[in-house]
Amino acid sequence: MTPYQLAAGISRGLADNAVIAKVNGELWDLDRPLEGDCSLELLTFDNEEAQAVYWHSSAHILGEAMESYYGGCLCYGPPIENGFYYDMYIEDRGISSTEFPTLENTCKNIIKEKQPFERLEVSKEILLDMFKYNKFKCRILNEKVNTPTTTVYRCGPLIDLCRGPHVRHTGKIKALKIFKNSSTYWEGKADMETLQRIYGISFPDNKMMKEWEKFQEEARNRDHRKIGKQLQNSLNDFGEPWKLNPGDGAFYGPKIDIKIKDAIGRYHQCATIQLDFQLPIRFNLTYVGKDSDDKKRPVIIHRAVLGSVERMIAILAENYGGKWPFWLSPRQVMVVPVGPTCEKYAQQVCREFFEAGFMADVDLDHSCTLNKKIRNAQLAQYNFILVVGEKEKVNNAVNVRTRDNKVHGEILVTSAIEKLKKLKKSHALYAEEEF
Repeated sequence: MTPYQLAAGISRGLADNAVIAKVNGELWDLDRPLEGDCSLELLTFDNEEAQAVYWHSSAHILGEAMESYYGGCLCYGPPIENGFYYDMYIEDRGISSTEFPTLENTCKNIIKEKQPFERLEVSKEILLDMFKYNKFKCRILNEKVNTPTTTVYRCGPLIDLCRGPHVRHTGKIKALKIFKNSSTYWEGKADMETLQRIYGISFPDNKMMKEWEKFQEEARNRDHRKIGKQLQNSLNDFGEPWKLNPGDGAFYGPKIDIKIKDAIGRYHQCATIQLDFQLPIRFNLTYVGKDSDDKKRPVIIHRAVLGSVERMIAILAENYGGKWPFWLSPRQVMVVPVGPTCEKYAQQVCREFFEAGFMADVDLDHSCTLNKKIRNAQLAQYNFILVVGEKEKVNNAVNVRTRDNKVHGEILVTSAIEKLKKLKKSHALYAEEEF
């Protein structure tokens, strides 16, 4: 009996959605027979361990395609935090991104064939003979394998050294994309052979792939390194001398760093709690201890909840991509008069919102139509656009719409202010929807 057969006995959907099994806490192929009474878990793609297995299996598909197309020597092909890669030694040539479509098509054909992943245990001696054409696999066997036998996995024509486990067959990979290549060295050592590395990503459905592609596009648009280049250009244009000091910092003592992950997957140190042994010596600080010794040396604790405020703001700016949540937004309210006769009322409304504690502006540009003013406010990411005409002026009201063009309709100014105060106080992320 296998984990897959047990899952199928419960539900076909459960069996089909399972990526891998976990038997007594150990990852286990779905088609590998169980060896006795055990605790069994079935992991789906939303589990991190299952994702790693899924991407590891995808790396084998990529390896099979690379071996077919390039004919070089495969090296390592692991899963990584977001996807997978495979390294290959190809003598006297590199890899071009123009070859990605051909490789992807080969991968798609491998996926269509639903090649089963077969786990085999083979003696080290036989494997050394089998891989004698690939010096890198022989190195792995000689340097890393200390047992008489080890496991390999076969899918289609590819047989690869691997502990596994893997998905049931190549058809479980529903969407696969090759997106990057680079050069590297064998095991990261600069005095060893140069290898070609190809990166890929895969998902169990096309919708997830579309979301990933959209995320990558947004990440490119938000990358603050572009802004950094613009800043450098501005400083150069300014004409005054300036100097970049990369890596500047100071050592105090042990510290706790709290790192947060930004919108494009990079980690940044923000909050810190740090012990400082130097400043108490510098300022000759002492205190009276429990033993009445008045020469005890204290330790200063530096506590920075936000870390660098500028860095925190930069991370937030990248994360929100210009669409700041209402409570944090520098552009909360834009008042737009329908025509010149309503401008005085629009200014009055703007003043009331400003005095109530909101970042409020009014658009009195006569060269723009009403629709153009509304569109300008939306593009400038004002959370709320308050349109005022003769009807609103008479009723002491505003007509509310959002930057995403959701129309909430007419509401009294006093009521609108109260609603926005509550949304601001609650730190609502989607105030425009909740209004």
